[in-house]
Amino acid sequence: MKSLYLLLHIFTLAFPLIRSFEPRIQYAKKWPTLFPAIFITAAFFITWDIIFTQKGVWGFNENYLIGIFLWDLPLEEWLFFISVPFASVFIYECVRYFLPGIKTGRSFRILTVSMAFLLLVMAVINDQKAYTFWNFIFAGSFLILVALMNPHWLGKFWVAYSIHLIPFLFINGILTGSFLEQPIVWYNNRENLYFRIFTIPIEDFVYALLLLLMNITFYEVLNKYYIRIKHK
Repeated sequence: MKSLYLLLHIFTLAFPLIRSFEPRIQYAKKWPTLFPAIFITAAFFITWDIIFTQKGVWGFNENYLIGIFLWDLPLEEWLFFISVPFASVFIYECVRYFLPGIKTGRSFRILTVSMAFLLLVMAVINDQKAYTFWNFIFAGSFLILVALMNPHWLGKFWVAYSIHLIPFLFINGILTGSFLEQPIVWYNNRENLYFRIFTIPIEDFVYALLLLLMNITFYEVLNKYYIRIKHK
């Protein structure tokens, strides 16, 4: 099905987009800071994506694409960095609303620093595997940056990330070949650890962590300045 990857975007966006205007979460009111955060993060990830696609670290199965490409990336891959953050930050906003008691205590700080250390060590050990090395370097470094910032929202991020793994397993599972004869996104296994959960490379879980963390970090920073400007 040529439109399968595009249909996955529609499925990903459907619920959070419909619920954006309900009176409790009021997600639509957050869009002035959400979309700049998405675009800032997307600039980094798309650059990374273009380089790795050109180097053959990963690629895309044209049997599931509508056929529009820009700088070697299919249109659907560009949309990935809009639809997935949009839906993932919606989960984060739901955590903020329904679980306001979650605080950034010592345990979440220890988790952040420990994860950063583990990823950086794993990156050094696997410096010959491009996806593993750069993915873990980027994620580990950004985790350290966030740990140094010591934001009040860190605990809620980890809860949101954990919850978002449920739809992640379904959507990313399809992208990597679950329920399909061939994957939509293929990987050069010489460039990763070749350890998979179902069909999903373990690196993708770290990639998703970094994608959500960067979006939320920029989103919260922009929210802070947006509130200040409104009250001047």
